Amino acid sequence: MASSSVAVRELPLFPLPEVVLFPGRPLPLHIFEFRYRIMMNTVLESDSRFGILMWDSTQGRVVATGCCAKIENYQRLPDDRMKVLTVGEQRFRVLDTIREKPYLVGLVEWIEDDSSENTLGELSNQVEALLKDVVHLSGKLMDQSIELPTDIPSLPKELSYWVASNLYGVATEQQALLEMQDTATRLEREVEILTSTRNHLAARTVLKDTLK
Repeated sequence: MASSSVAVRELPLFPLPEVVLFPGRPLPLHIFEFRYRIMMNTVLESDSRFGILMWDSTQGRVVATGCCAKIENYQRLPDDRMKVLTVGEQRFRVLDTIREKPYLVGLVEWIEDDSSENTLGELSNQVEALLKDVVHLSGKLMDQSIELPTDIPSLPKELSYWVASNLYGVATEQQALLEMQDTATRLEREVEILTSTRNHLAARTVLKDTLK
């Protein structure tokens, strides 16, 4: 899903607190700040792409690794505000800051995963099995029937991005997963996270059944 034939390019950058975008995942945005309205109009006149970076409130700075977002569609609202639907494309690393006003522009390089395929099928199967367990136990706790979405990716790398994008309230963990450049390492970490979640839900389910 190349957005440029060159490995390094200039990219307008949009820092967001507690938001980490992953390749292939949608991100709706409400654009109201004047500088970002300028950015969106400029981006729409070029290739409809800009970079999403997490603002790290603990460090008081923008992180160096983010994900390119492509505008899929948009709607202009009163007072020039905009609703924008984007989808994640390649990940990138900021090499240098070219401009800071009226909005941030950086020189970025694209980054890709570098992983052997040997263990990926097994890891993907583990992740999928754990997802089913987590969904089943969550449904049991809420007395609801919950099913996994039917559009979960089957390819290991895309699956790892899907899982990472659906972790809630853990932006720092998501950022760490985004920065990993090895699919197996990302899936292994997700197995740890999902195993911990499953065990926690299982304990709560046992407690609920006992109290009944």
